Amino acid sequence: MRAFAQLFLSLDETNKTNEKVKVLKAYFNSVPDTDKMHMLALFSGRKPKRQINSTLVRKWAIEASNIPAWLFEESYHVVGDLAETMALLMPQNRGSSNKTLTEWIAEINGLGTKSEEEKKLWLFDSWAMLDSSERFVFNKLLTGSFRVGVSQSLVVKALAEITGIEAPALTHRIMGNWMPETYSFEQLVQEQNAADDISRPYPFFLAYPIQETSERQKSTDELKASLGDEAEWQAEWKWDGIRSQLIKRGGEIFIWSRGEDLATDKFPELHPFLNALPDGTVIDGELLSFQNGLPMPFNVLQTRIGRKNLSKKILEESPVAVIAYDCLEYAGEDIRNKTQTERRQILEGLQAATPFPEIFRISALISFESWGELAVVREQSRAMIAEGLMLKRKSAAYQVGRKRGDWWKWKIDPLSVDAVMIYAQKGHGRRADLYTDYTFAVWDGDKLVPFAKAYSGLTDAEINKVDYFVKRNTLEKFGPVRTVKPELVFEIGFEGINRSARHKSGIALRFPRILRWRQDKPKEEADTIESLRALLGDGEY
Repeated sequence: MRAFAQLFLSLDETNKTNEKVKVLKAYFNSVPDTDKMHMLALFSGRKPKRQINSTLVRKWAIEASNIPAWLFEESYHVVGDLAETMALLMPQNRGSSNKTLTEWIAEINGLGTKSEEEKKLWLFDSWAMLDSSERFVFNKLLTGSFRVGVSQSLVVKALAEITGIEAPALTHRIMGNWMPETYSFEQLVQEQNAADDISRPYPFFLAYPIQETSERQKSTDELKASLGDEAEWQAEWKWDGIRSQLIKRGGEIFIWSRGEDLATDKFPELHPFLNALPDGTVIDGELLSFQNGLPMPFNVLQTRIGRKNLSKKILEESPVAVIAYDCLEYAGEDIRNKTQTERRQILEGLQAATPFPEIFRISALISFESWGELAVVREQSRAMIAEGLMLKRKSAAYQVGRKRGDWWKWKIDPLSVDAVMIYAQKGHGRRADLYTDYTFAVWDGDKLVPFAKAYSGLTDAEINKVDYFVKRNTLEKFGPVRTVKPELVFEIGFEGINRSARHKSGIALRFPRILRWRQDKPKEEADTIESLRALLGDGEY
């Protein structure tokens, strides 16, 4: 645990890419192979199951800290993170531990068969042999709140440099349905192919964003200069659903989300079309809800996400189909190195042969002669329930991760309103001492009604200024949240807007973020709830 805690802290203390890779390589070179695999699992979102509920952990932490409950709660309100609060308030450790990360996780996983008293004794003994930094990481693992600000691509880069295996191959090998208890480091680095795990998806190819400008003509001129001849490109709508890979191998079917969640059981209406595919087929596409042949807003699809049981009503109200973008495997062969045009022809052949055309749709190509003409088409995106356009080079292979050059996303300008900040909460990691998470409100008559939360879009200098304001203009405290004097105005951008009975404002936004701090605007000139409702129009975006 000592080495893993040091890794966590060292990564948190730097924002330099090369330094992070150096730290990761040092960790890989110094720990047992089993710890390498558990670290990879944790850094790719495979956290151990929580075995002690948070109420008991909190209660026992107060007892172990030997302080009044009110003081613990007050400390938590200031710190804003339960795992960190518990680590800071514990008395100095009475001993030390040489247990590996693997051994600690095995003990956590084994708590499921223990009685409450046995869990308490184990937890007290564990806290007593860990120092403050080790306790912090341990508490994160115990409470299921572990996360780290390092991309998987950086971890893979470090691993590639010490193993000599190419990063794309390693990225592929750590995808899919594996656990560190059954997938060894030796298996990871040895020669293998996709057939070793028939459920394993490929790494997704992600589009690079085209930076928008305020003038359409300037924007299209830049497209011409950077992308060249229009004839070399194909254009499609950029749909707003769940990016997925759909797999048929060995007579079995699998549906993976981009977040590497195995979601086969969540979409039973897709099973007939998947079972009808030729064996050895992998399709990349977007899952969307459809009604009367048209895509529905993402919030309709959200009603199905996270549900353990799908009722007949849910299935009827949010029927799902796939819009296929690409074919990655055909007849058991990895075809990612074929050109975009060749893969498209294979995909069209699969779709033409399907007995389920309403479920297995294909992303339509948009005909255009010039970048200016395509810019006009792009303006129709919201009417199409789309986020903008995708541009794909016809000669491109299907690559790994976000690469500049062959796939571009040209999103429409965000919708925006000016809003007043009314609540603030501290961030995480390097920003744990700064108020970086904000809640915004618009006017409803003479009252401010909260409608969105956002935490991205400000510079470090602006964050420091807002933090200074929050600490000196707090009106009330509710746990880690502070109510602040309603004075600061920000322009909030978002991709879509829907009606929502779950929100006080009656509005739910898609991907809200801060576009700019409106230091030129007084709070009285912020937008109203009517401004938001007007964006809904007759329907919903």
